[in-house]
Amino acid sequence: MTDRTLCVIKPNAVADNKIGEIVKCFEDEGLRVAAFRMTCPGRAAVESFYAEHEGKDFFGRLVDFMTSGPVCALVLEGADAVDRARTIMGATDPEKATAGTIRALYGKNMTQNAVHGSDSPESASREIGFYFAGFDIF
Repeated sequence: MTDRTLCVIKPNAVADNKIGEIVKCFEDEGLRVAAFRMTCPGRAAVESFYAEHEGKDFFGRLVDFMTSGPVCALVLEGADAVDRARTIMGATDPEKATAGTIRALYGKNMTQNAVHGSDSPESASREIGFYFAGFDIF
């Protein structure tokens, strides 16, 4: 069975020229890039995307950061895509992430942790729709 998930390469990793290296991490583990889009989402869009975190102490910092520069959104495809992508990304906190994972390699802190990944198939469906409504997914 082929599943899909969303990965967003965050502004710090884009600014650090790590896009290709991050994509390679997923491809090397057998996930396929089905869609790729570079964009600079506005504040209202980012607030909507992260609405589940509204009211938490980090929400404002997260929104400020995610609107600070371009991001790359990817639809990744493969068996158990959500869980596999999250394993490849590593723990949210780069200091706790397993060596060799994306966040251990390219993350700076809890906010600037290089990538966002869907946490469930339901979130993946919603998040893919957010970034790729009206765009082709191959």
